[in-house]
Amino acid sequence: MSEKNHDYWMRRAIAEAGRARDMDEVPIGCVIVRDGKIIARGHNLRENSQDPSAHAELIAIRRAARKLGSWRLLNTALYVTLEPCTMCMGAIILARIPIVIFGCYDPKGGAAGSLYDLSADPRLNHRVELVPHVLKEECSGLLSGFFADLRRRKRAERLASSQ
Repeated sequence: MSEKNHDYWMRRAIAEAGRARDMDEVPIGCVIVRDGKIIARGHNLRENSQDPSAHAELIAIRRAARKLGSWRLLNTALYVTLEPCTMCMGAIILARIPIVIFGCYDPKGGAAGSLYDLSADPRLNHRVELVPHVLKEECSGLLSGFFADLRRRKRAERLASSQ
């Protein structure tokens, strides 16, 4: 896959992240691509569903498995705006997804090279190719903007309640 294609598909993942943001969720989005088509999409839904496993990647993986009628997501590419966590990277490995393309690293919880690198652990039975930093500034900007806005809203709420 060319870098140009990576940008195209990452923009689709960014659109999913925008859907999460519009629902007051942490703006993380994911698409799974096979044969030049999106077969599944997902965005964070942890707050709205009160489900700690409702990460963009897991939602997309579940949908892709249902669509393909198989838990093995061979010949697919997963695009996600933020480096997958240990839970999501575990699901990626178990689903046999061969390549993960992500926007920015997650130094506090990433499992694709920042805190951990499960993708290359020789003890596991599947390896995942990683392509980091695709549209990095846009992806990190979504997150930093969301959290800056959240801090502003909380500050305003504290001020309002103290008056």
